[in-house]
Amino acid sequence: MAEEKKDDLLSEGRTAFERCQDAESDNRQTALDDIRFSRLGEQWPRDIEKQRRDEFRPCLTINKMPAFIRQVVNDSRQNKPSIKVHPVDSNADPKTAEVINGLIRNIEYTSNADVAYDTAIEQSVSGGFGYWRVGMDYAYEDTFEMDLSIERVANQFSVYGDPDSMSADSADWNVAFVVEPMRKAEFKAKYGDKKNAEGADVNVDFESDAWANAGIWVEDETVMVAEWWKREPIEKEIVKLSNGHVYSAEDLANDIDLQAMIDAGVLQVVGKRTTRSHKVTQIIMSGADILEKNDWPGCYIPIIPVYGDEIVVEGKRYFRSLIHSAKDAARMFNYWRTTSTELVALAPRVPWIGRKGTFDSDVDRWATANTQSHAFLEFDTESPIRQPLDVGPAAGALQEALNASDDMKAIIGIYDASLGARSNETSGKAIMARQREGDVATFHFIDNLARAIRHTGRILIDLIPKVYSDERVIRVLGEDGSPRSVQINSGQPQPVVGSDGKPQEDEQGQAIMAMHDLTVGKYDLTVTTGPSFTTRREEAAMQMTEFVRAFPAAAPVIGDLLAMNLDWPGADEIAERLKHINPALQNKGLPPEVQQMIQQGQQAIQQLTQEVEALKADKSIDQYNAETKRMDVVAGIQNDKAKTAISAAGHIASLDRPAPQPARQG
Repeated sequence: MAEEKKDDLLSEGRTAFERCQDAESDNRQTALDDIRFSRLGEQWPRDIEKQRRDEFRPCLTINKMPAFIRQVVNDSRQNKPSIKVHPVDSNADPKTAEVINGLIRNIEYTSNADVAYDTAIEQSVSGGFGYWRVGMDYAYEDTFEMDLSIERVANQFSVYGDPDSMSADSADWNVAFVVEPMRKAEFKAKYGDKKNAEGADVNVDFESDAWANAGIWVEDETVMVAEWWKREPIEKEIVKLSNGHVYSAEDLANDIDLQAMIDAGVLQVVGKRTTRSHKVTQIIMSGADILEKNDWPGCYIPIIPVYGDEIVVEGKRYFRSLIHSAKDAARMFNYWRTTSTELVALAPRVPWIGRKGTFDSDVDRWATANTQSHAFLEFDTESPIRQPLDVGPAAGALQEALNASDDMKAIIGIYDASLGARSNETSGKAIMARQREGDVATFHFIDNLARAIRHTGRILIDLIPKVYSDERVIRVLGEDGSPRSVQINSGQPQPVVGSDGKPQEDEQGQAIMAMHDLTVGKYDLTVTTGPSFTTRREEAAMQMTEFVRAFPAAAPVIGDLLAMNLDWPGADEIAERLKHINPALQNKGLPPEVQQMIQQGQQAIQQLTQEVEALKADKSIDQYNAETKRMDVVAGIQNDKAKTAISAAGHIASLDRPAPQPARQG
C-alpha cells in the first residue's frame, strides 16, 4: 500500500513538473538568449561569425548592454526597498511591531539578504526573471532554536514556477520546483541508507526510464534532485480563549500548559469555528523515488520571483529583459562599426596599377607591397599608379553606427545623461530632470523588486510566530544598524530598550514596558524605496547645517541632533553634551505641573524684562531702578517655587546637567 502511494506521488510529481516545464519553455529560452547576448557578448549569428572568421575578416563586438543593465541594477542597490511592519488588530502592539522590524533587519543582515536581492534584480534586468527564497535552519549547532534566512538563488533556471499563477509576487503559487544536479556518489552517500516518507527503502535505479521523457533527470555523472513544493487548501478548526488569544484546535490539544489552565478554570473556551487555510509541503525527489517529505510551517511557498517586463497575451505570461528589444539595434551597431573598421583598415591594401611587365623587376617586394613595409620598390618601364581610397563608404558606415547607438538608447529609455555623459544641459536642475527620465523609463524593474520584497515580508510575518514561538532572547537591529538583545514570549512585561541600549521612559520618567509576545496579534507591512539610512543621515546633516547657517537661533535647539548625524570621532559624546544646553530638553522628565510652573516663571521674567527695557528707553531712572528690583524679587520667587516643586517631585537627583551659570554682566 505504501509502495502504491509512493508511485502515485511520483506520477503526480512528474505530471506537475512537465506542466511547469512546458509553460516556461519560451520564457526560459528567451532569457538564455538575452543573457548570452548581453553578458557573454554572443551578439553575432554563429554562421555569419564563422564565415567571417574563415575569410579573415573582422567580426567586432562592442557590447554596450552591460552599461544599461548596470544603470538599473546599481540604482536599485543605492535605493534598497525596506520592510516596515505595522500592528493591525487589538492584540498587536506597536512596540512588538518595532521588535519584529528589528528581527527582520537582523534576518536580512545575518543571511546576506542584500546579495539575494542584488542577484535577483540583476537576473530580472538581464533575463526577465530572477528568484530568492526564504529558508529555515537551526540557529547554532548546539541548540534546538530555529532561525529564518533569506537565501539567494544563483541559477535562475533551476526554479520552475506555477504555470497557473497570475500574481505579480508568487502569492498564489500552488506548485514550484527547484532542481539541482548531484553527483551519483554524493547522492548514494546522502540518500542510499535513508527511508522515504512512506517508510520504504530508497533503491535508486539510475537506468530507470521513469523520467526519460523529461530529458533532465539522469546524466552520465549526475542525477537531478528536485524540491517539489505543494500548497493545498485545507480546513481547520480554531478556538478562541477567554484571554483573547486564538489557537488552532490541534495546537491547543498539544499544549499541556494551556490544557492545565483550561482544566483549572483559569481559561475558558469562548468560541470555535472552521477556517480555510493552506498547507505547504516540501517533497525531495529524484527521477525514480521520493526521498524526503517535510511539512512547511507557513502558508506560502517560500520562493519569491522578481519579474522583469511582463506581458500577458491570450492568458500566457511573457517576461522580457531590459535589453530584449534593443538586440537588433546592437547587432546593427556591431555590423556598421565592423564595416567602418574594415574599410579604413583596407586603406594600405589599395592595389597598384601598371602596364604588363611593369612589376617584372623586384617581383617579390611588389607582391608584398600591401602587407609589408619596404624601404624602396623598383620598376623598369613606367611608374605604377595606386588607386585612390574612397572614404565615402567608411563615413556612411560610421553614421549608421551612430544611428544604431541612438536606437539602442531610445528603445531602452536610458540616454547619455543617465549614463554619466555630458550633454547640452547647463543647470543642475536640467541635468537631474534628464536623468530622472531614464529612471522613469526603467522604474518598473525597481517596482517589481519592491513587490517581491513586500511578499518576502509577508512570508516572514507568517513564519515568525511559528518559528519564534518559545521564550528566548533574540538580536534585533535598529534602522541605523545598531544591535540590541530583546527577550520575547516571556509572559511578563519587559522594559523597552532604545537604540542606545538604555530603557525608554515616558513623559513622567516611568520605564516603558511591553510584552513582546510574537505569537499573538496580526501585523501588516509596507515597503518603502529610498536611500539607505547612512545616505539619509548624511543628507540630514547637510540640510541641518544649511538650516542653522540660515537661522542661527535654531543651533541650541537642534545642535545635538546635528552632531548625532555627523561622522566625526566622538560625535555621540558631543551630542550628549549639547543636550544639556538644549532649551527643549532642559525640563524633560519633570511632572507637567512643574514644567508649567517653570514656563510661567520664564514668561513672567521675559515680560518684566521687556517692561524694564521700555522704561530704560524712556530714561525714567527712578522707575527703571524700581522695576529692576521688582523683577529680581519676582524672579527669586519663581525660582523658589520651581525648586520647591522639583524637590517635592523627587526629581533633583535625575537632573543630570550642570548648574546654570550666572549671566555675564556687560
